[in-house]
Amino acid sequence: MKTPVTPNQLTVLRLLAGLSAAGLLALGTQPHIHWAAGLFVASMLLDRADGDLARMTGRTSPMGHTYDLIADALCNTLIFVGLGIGLRASEYGLGAIAMGVLAGGSVAAILWLVLKIEKAEGARAAEIKGAAGFDPDDTMVLIPISIWLGWSEGLLLAAAIGAPMFAIFFYWLFLRKRKSVASDHNV
Repeated sequence: MKTPVTPNQLTVLRLLAGLSAAGLLALGTQPHIHWAAGLFVASMLLDRADGDLARMTGRTSPMGHTYDLIADALCNTLIFVGLGIGLRASEYGLGAIAMGVLAGGSVAAILWLVLKIEKAEGARAAEIKGAAGFDPDDTMVLIPISIWLGWSEGLLLAAAIGAPMFAIFFYWLFLRKRKSVASDHNV
């Protein structure tokens, strides 16, 4: 397939859409939160498209993969921070900001661990396989759906609890992988 569009150009668009979504969500007002949800959907679609384009055109590269993961980390971290800031006038008060930072920081920690595992074992070594055509990253679609349904506060609470739990799981996975690599080197 020939196209003048590069995978990294799509990643730039993904990053711009995701960061814009986080910024609009931080405003916490109508219709900004709904625009934020739409931009986040666009950001997720572009995240899929950049990798697909790279594979279809033979333009995959370790640097492009790392850039994609960093863009994922920024967008997925800041969407939760933006959600927390936007909900500062909710029943959670200023605690919403702390909840958003906790959820976002946990997402950042997960993606940092993914980068560490992949550095030690190669691309996609930290990937968790999905089932029935879905992968764990697909759960991010719950963010815009929850916003559109008016469930932002419940989403923030779930993220503030669930994201740290996933971060702990990935830390355990990281330790296990590191121990496995050390065992392989001793054999």
